[in-house]
Amino acid sequence: MLTSLHITTRAFCSRFQTSSHRSPSPPPLSTLRFHTAYREKLSYLTSLGIVNSNPRNPNVPSHKCLDQILDIINYLKSKGFSESDITKLASVYPKLFSSSLEPSDIEPVFTFLARDVAATGTESRGLILCCPDLLFSNVEYCLRPTLTFLKAIGLEKLNSPTNLNARLLNTRISKIETKIEFLKSIGFTREESLKACARLPAIFGYSIDNNLQPKVGYLIGGMQRSIDELKEFPQYFAFSLTRRIVPRYMHLRQRGIHITLKRMLMSCDQKFYAKWK
Repeated sequence: MLTSLHITTRAFCSRFQTSSHRSPSPPPLSTLRFHTAYREKLSYLTSLGIVNSNPRNPNVPSHKCLDQILDIINYLKSKGFSESDITKLASVYPKLFSSSLEPSDIEPVFTFLARDVAATGTESRGLILCCPDLLFSNVEYCLRPTLTFLKAIGLEKLNSPTNLNARLLNTRISKIETKIEFLKSIGFTREESLKACARLPAIFGYSIDNNLQPKVGYLIGGMQRSIDELKEFPQYFAFSLTRRIVPRYMHLRQRGIHITLKRMLMSCDQKFYAKWK
């Protein structure tokens, strides 16, 4: 049985019009459902950037494989993904369109987003486009424990389809704990660590070696400030060390000015340098 396929382009539809009814300018059709041959399926998937139909390509998929890939595409379409969305997913996450994957493999993630995260269909689509890895995360062992933790520290509106929310949901508890342990190692209590993470949830995605540790080192050794200031303003970690923190500190130091981290870093360059001439 040939797989049913939805095609939206006028040019692709017009090939199937009979000569007696051919119109030089057929009206656009939103969906066309039809049974198609192997070469048409191959051509369609090639147009989406999913497969390579070059005759010299030794890995051209079989008819059965094409049908399995089309099953995934039709499932994603049923969840509100457009063909341009599918092309984007294919370019950044090609294994999503592997012939070994079935809709039932990714359905639990959509159920989790709808029920646990309370995301609408549009929001779920947005979260997945921000972080396609979500589709391959285990709900019971990865996604749900992380969501429980994030809610416990007070994070809200995790259904909003932002890059931060998508990546937070896909962060493993073990990775989250490494950031908490780091903060504890520099003088935070666990409670203070959790509060700091709630104020700057992006910290869970920061590298300890390339981000957190160098900034702590400069805070203490370069600026001669205390960890207590970091507790008051954990957003310090969000600013670039070389492009913001160091230049502004040196500017203030040359003028004998000492202000809080928040006042030093929060304003834009124009306001900062105008105020502290």
